[in-house]
Amino acid sequence: MELRYSFPIDLTANQTNYYWFEKGFSPEELTEIERLVANIDFVRAQTQAEDNNLTENEYRKSNIKWLPLTQEYKWIYDKIGDMAYEANQNLYHFDLHSMPEQIQYTEYYDHEKGHYDWHMDTGHGNLSQRKISVTVQLSDGDEYEGGDLQLWPGGTYPLVAPRGKGNVVIFPSFMMHRVTPVTRGTRKSFVLWLGGGHYR
Repeated sequence: MELRYSFPIDLTANQTNYYWFEKGFSPEELTEIERLVANIDFVRAQTQAEDNNLTENEYRKSNIKWLPLTQEYKWIYDKIGDMAYEANQNLYHFDLHSMPEQIQYTEYYDHEKGHYDWHMDTGHGNLSQRKISVTVQLSDGDEYEGGDLQLWPGGTYPLVAPRGKGNVVIFPSFMMHRVTPVTRGTRKSFVLWLGGGHYR
């Protein structure tokens, strides 16, 4: 006897592409962000992944800051959350609950060829809650060379996210992605993750 299994599906979802907002943050908002992050100390970026015979410095080179979820920064979380919600409604259709983590501000420097090699934002433990990743570009595209955000949904060539100060790029956290080495200037960005539960 042939067995058949049938489950409800949503054929409108597309979880193999990115969603983006051109100039999602205004010049005035970007100036205020620059003022706010100046008050936070840098730490050296690390990764929780087991490093397959690579050192942390070979795999990821950047400095980061963590933005607390306080009233002073709340408008940034709200704005990113609204854009992520729109992307999820229109493209991904994930079951989202919360923003369980803080915004990470990152700088990549040319003198050390700052980069972050291929990785996913999901993993074990707390990382398993991530479903949507958000990157906010804080540098103009002509302020640095290299430093492309590339996403690999499968196939021959990766997708290259649009450069531009204030642009917001949103993609599934399980999608492989990287920041290529910066060869001139400094690349600045925000990242934030949304989810709050296992995939379903």
